[in-house]
Amino acid sequence: ELVLDNCRSDDGKICGLSSDFENLEFLSMINVNLLSVSNLPKLSKLRKLELSDNRISGGLEVLAEKTPNLTHLNLSGNKIKDINTLEPLKKLPHLRSLDLFNCEVTMLINYRESVFVLLPQLTYLDGFDASDKEAPDSDPEADGLDDDYEENGD
Repeated sequence: ELVLDNCRSDDGKICGLSSDFENLEFLSMINVNLLSVSNLPKLSKLRKLELSDNRISGGLEVLAEKTPNLTHLNLSGNKIKDINTLEPLKKLPHLRSLDLFNCEVTMLINYRESVFVLLPQLTYLDGFDASDKEAPDSDPEADGLDDDYEENGD
């Protein structure tokens, strides 16, 4: 596991990360000013990649080559505007969870349906499956207790 959240990138690119990190399974680079993932090293064992709150607008084809076993990808709060930008993710056969919350693409008509058609391997999009059921680990606090308090007047 490697967390580089809030470590600002000078030129919008990943630097200092090399194939020495080949055994990495979780990488978090939240809010590091990334424009691109183009110089991501080969991380064959990487399962979870957190890239929220950056400025990535495309270039996702590198992920299939460099992170072939990715199961979770968080691109929330990036500059992704079009469904076709996500097309390269079809080459990630193990991808089960994709987050695009706060990206422009989520405003498109039929956004959810379109992404599930484009990426049939996905189980969860923005924390919910195709039937709008919440991912089991999305919100451990959401167990209905709040409703009971309201009914009892507490």
